[in-house]
Amino acid sequence: MLAQVYQAYDQTPTLASVPIPDCPPGAVVVRVRATGVCRSDWHAWRGHDPVPLPMIPGHEFAGEVAQVGDGVTGYAVGDRVTAPFACGCGRCEWCASGNAHVCPNQYQPGFTGNGSFAEFVMVPAAETNLVRLPDSLSYPAAAALGCRFATSWRAVKDQGRLQSGEILAVFGCGGVGLAAIMIGRALGARVVALDVSTEALALAEALGAEPLHAGNLDAAVDILIEHTGGAHVGIDALGSPALAAASVRSLRRRGRHIQVGLLLGEDAKAPLPLDRVIGWELEILGSHGMPAVDYPAMLALIAEGRLDPERLVGRTIGLGEAGAALAAMDGPTPPGLTVVALD
Repeated sequence: MLAQVYQAYDQTPTLASVPIPDCPPGAVVVRVRATGVCRSDWHAWRGHDPVPLPMIPGHEFAGEVAQVGDGVTGYAVGDRVTAPFACGCGRCEWCASGNAHVCPNQYQPGFTGNGSFAEFVMVPAAETNLVRLPDSLSYPAAAALGCRFATSWRAVKDQGRLQSGEILAVFGCGGVGLAAIMIGRALGARVVALDVSTEALALAEALGAEPLHAGNLDAAVDILIEHTGGAHVGIDALGSPALAAASVRSLRRRGRHIQVGLLLGEDAKAPLPLDRVIGWELEILGSHGMPAVDYPAMLALIAEGRLDPERLVGRTIGLGEAGAALAAMDGPTPPGLTVVALD
């Protein structure tokens, strides 16, 4: 098969012919029809989140089952599917309780094993990790669900417990942030979006958010508090110590901060205003993807037309361009998601 492969960190992935992945018992091999270019892949490629080398990046994918391993009874060749980026083992207590996304033995395409910048990708423990796709959902739109959209759904709805009429502050309007805006509006919340990019803020406004330029972050938070009384839920959708602290500061009493953006290396030790956390009884919550068992509720809103992940797709490229698109994340990128479409 053809795949984008990098041999070393910071080395632009190149298109190569590599073996089609094996299909062990309990697994399936998926023919990739679309896959997203995500900043998490960029972190791995840069070595911020070390991975085994060489590596095929990519973890947001949708396609068709091409091969079914021994013991898999719920899926057949030709089924339209996607999968979470954090695949559970299917055997531990976390998988049994419906929390496969925090499985201690999880498998992550593009991180622990070869990913979806390829014509085929392997998904282990298929009965635990596969998600059936409705025929009405295009592959490019479905590719957005595996990481950024699903992560935002769990962060906003389940971890943040956002309610209709509440205020959601979204810090960073990349893929995760834009998805959070769309989900927040679908749940009936008032959404304030903060970013330094006027293009990203324009897209956020088109999705129903109130845009707030964050060139001076402290001043922007002051304006947010003045106009709203403080957010019920704040989310760092980019992964920045400054944004994490600003999100906490933006909250009203008993508010909830959700950390979704990756904080790696020294950034993982980022200080937060814990005096405010204690005095105001704020909650600090992490959010790491979403298990396959939770996808139906999100897919139901998509089927109703209340959520439209395809609106987040900014551009579509071919597999041959995927390596360069990943490397381009070193600098500013166009607003919206970049999706790789495979014939």
